[in-house]
This record gives sequence, C-alpha cells and structure tokens, in this order.
Amino acid sequence: MPVLLDEVLQLLQPARGALFVDCTVGLGGHARALLEGGASRLIGLDRDPMALTHAAGALAEFAGRVDLVHADFRELGRVLDERGVTGVDGVLADLGVSSLQLEAEGRGFSFRRDEPLDMRMDTTRGDTAADLLARVDETELANLIFQFGEERHSRRIARLLVAARQEQPLTRTGRVADLVRRASRTRGWQRIDPATRTFQALRIWVNQELEGLDAFLERTVARLSPGGRFAVITFHSLEDRIVKHTFRRLEMVRVLTKRPIVPGGEEVSRNPRARSAKLRVVERP
Repeated sequence: MPVLLDEVLQLLQPARGALFVDCTVGLGGHARALLEGGASRLIGLDRDPMALTHAAGALAEFAGRVDLVHADFRELGRVLDERGVTGVDGVLADLGVSSLQLEAEGRGFSFRRDEPLDMRMDTTRGDTAADLLARVDETELANLIFQFGEERHSRRIARLLVAARQEQPLTRTGRVADLVRRASRTRGWQRIDPATRTFQALRIWVNQELEGLDAFLERTVARLSPGGRFAVITFHSLEDRIVKHTFRRLEMVRVLTKRPIVPGGEEVSRNPRARSAKLRVVERP
C-alpha cells in the first residue's frame, strides 16, 4: 500500500506530464498513480529483483511508458546518462523497506518468523546479515546498533550476540530476536518488540542505507528540470535528518515542505506501517 499517496500526487503534480522517476519503485503503487495522474513517461528503479517482477505486473498496461531498471537509487545518475536523459520533471524516493520485503518468506527482514538471516534488499550481491554478524567485533556491533537503531541497550545486546555466536553461528532471525530480547531485560507489555531497533540497525547496516544518501540528494536535485520537484519519504529519524539538512543547505532548490508531511489518523489506521513516514519536497525554480 503506497504511503502518503494523495500528498505525493498533490506535490509532484504528474498532470504536468513529461518524465518522472520513481527511485524505489517497489510494488509499483506510487508509479501507477503517477502514470494515471498524467506522467507521460516513468523510469522506475529498484535494487530488489523480486520487487521489479511485481512492479512489471502492476504496470503492465503502461508498458510503453515505463522503463524498469535493476539499480540502487544512488545509481540514478548512471541510469539517466545511459538513456540520454538530461533533466527530469519529478522524482520520488520512498526509502522505507517495502511490504513485499517484510512479508516475503526467507528474506529475513522480520523477526516475526524464524527464517534465514539475510536482510539484503538486493539478493544478487553483497553480504547477508548472517555473514556480517559472523565477523564483526563486539565494539563495532554495539556502535552500529546504537547509531542505526538508537538502541540504549546496544552494548549488552552486542555482548550477548558475540558470546552466542561462539556456541552456534547466528543464522536465524528467531534466535537473534530471542537473544536481543534477553539482553534488553524488558518485562511486561511493550509498545514495540524489544528486537525492533536492533533489526532496524542490522537492516540499515546490511544495505548501507545511509551511505551516500546526502550525495544522492544533491545529485538528484541537479538533474531536475526547471520547475521539477523531488519528493522523499523517510521512515526513521536518521534518514529524515539527512534529508532535512541537505535540502535546507542546497541553494538551487526551494523547500515546499517547511515541516515534514506525515500520515493522518485514517491512513495510519488503514496501514499501521505508515505511522513513522515523513514526506519532504523541494522544487527547482
């Protein structure tokens, strides 16, 4: 279910026509709405091959107007250059993990099932979470859980995970989640599962989600045509902070969202995963 769909359409204004880019096409929900709203052509990127397969089906009726590409969003410049594109009229980057990734079995994003600890958005390359956990030292692990997960029990969690891997490799989501809960020492009802922040940190680490994000924002703004708009949806404070500060310091754009747009109560009730979403948009004069 695409997040903040009405707000994205209102601010990106696909009725202007011309070329739009969805940097994280996912299941194709935002892309379909942009095409139905008037975008004459759309380039959709995703680093998850499974997502591209689903998007191709969802956008089949627009086949002549859609170009789907297996690429990381940070490769946008290369993708545009290969197609001879010098300027785009609208860009969307939805930086959250997709419902497909969370719900598909065997991907390892969710601790609600016991499955292989993979967590790669692009399953064709790179180390899995299990690979990285097998060799990271305790101090580095504690630091990344604290930095990427904002987890105050990061040192205890790292200590227990490193000790546990000496007995048996950390290869399953269920075991890692149980270890994190034990290290957190939480009792009674919790609003969120104690494993949530650590799993977020591991996912960000595996996929290098924050690496080069500011540079991507700058390069994308530079590819906007006059009047072009760039919308970014984030799902945690680390991403949103980078987007906010980068947009504010860029002189070539006008910030259209002085404060981030967040989902209303009705949307959150329909789609609880939308509750932490924040939308920021800039325009190139």
